[in-house]
Amino acid sequence: METINIFRSGTLKRYQNSLIHIGKDGKKSFIPIENTDKIRVFSELNINKRLLEFLSKKGVAIYFFNYHGYYSGAFIPNDKKTTGETLLKQTDYYKDEQKRLTIATEIVRGTSKNMLNNISYYLGQKITLLKEKNELKKKMDKLSKAKTVDELMAYEALIRKTYYKSLDKIVKYPDFKMHKREKRPPTNYTNAMISYGNTLLYLDTLTEILKTQLDPAIGYLHSSNHRRFSLNLDLSEVFKPIVVDRVILSMVNKNQIKPADFKATKGGVYLNKEGNIKFLKEYEKRIKQTVFDKGLNRKISYKGLIRHEAYKLLGHINGTNDYKAFEMRR
Repeated sequence: METINIFRSGTLKRYQNSLIHIGKDGKKSFIPIENTDKIRVFSELNINKRLLEFLSKKGVAIYFFNYHGYYSGAFIPNDKKTTGETLLKQTDYYKDEQKRLTIATEIVRGTSKNMLNNISYYLGQKITLLKEKNELKKKMDKLSKAKTVDELMAYEALIRKTYYKSLDKIVKYPDFKMHKREKRPPTNYTNAMISYGNTLLYLDTLTEILKTQLDPAIGYLHSSNHRRFSLNLDLSEVFKPIVVDRVILSMVNKNQIKPADFKATKGGVYLNKEGNIKFLKEYEKRIKQTVFDKGLNRKISYKGLIRHEAYKLLGHINGTNDYKAFEMRR
């Protein structure tokens, strides 16, 4: 399935059995709707009820981003496949502390393995990464000691701190050293790309979960409390290192992204329009890239793997298999 990105302000309307975008300058662009599962909007856009009804019928979500390129809201079709039986089972696994901890631990273990894979991938070029690799492995060994999800997240925070320290050794250009992870707001180029890339992955993961019977409101690593969705945050963790971080490291080291692709405003640093377009292009290439999955015994895209991850969790909740998070193989 494809994603449509809209950067020009104007009006989006239904046109016969597809879409038409009319820019403020009157320029018309016809947009195919078949084989599309989501639209990202980065501009001022006029829409109407007829369009939303059409998108709902076609099962197409529309996500809106603000001036800084960050997610601000969505229209999600009312065709959730969640059943009452699945919802009850998901809730049971959340309320049962041991069942929840089992799933959460596997998510963190898989995430940590994929972080370790990234370090190993660059180890040949940066032998100094050996210290971080060994340190990360030692911290991973402590995951099984966690007795609660809160304890688990404390261990996960230590692992992530070591991992982010390794990224500064991998990037070639001093301007892109991260130093430490900062989110609200990001104060340097790499933090800005991580925040933006993670947002894209959260929404892609949400889109894939909505194609299954799982309810995205019930997560296991992230608490299901004030958030509208939590499960997409959980499953995204597994893929952040091998999708978002790989895009960033590749773009920086190949000099595809530069300081001129960012803007500083209101105490933060953000991708500008040109940088946003560059990043989206590389992100889309990565999410569509295929890799061999041993469990499926075939090649599948990362986007497909995300949905497969949701199905594996669904099978675990239904008692048909044990959940094992995806691990990237070099």
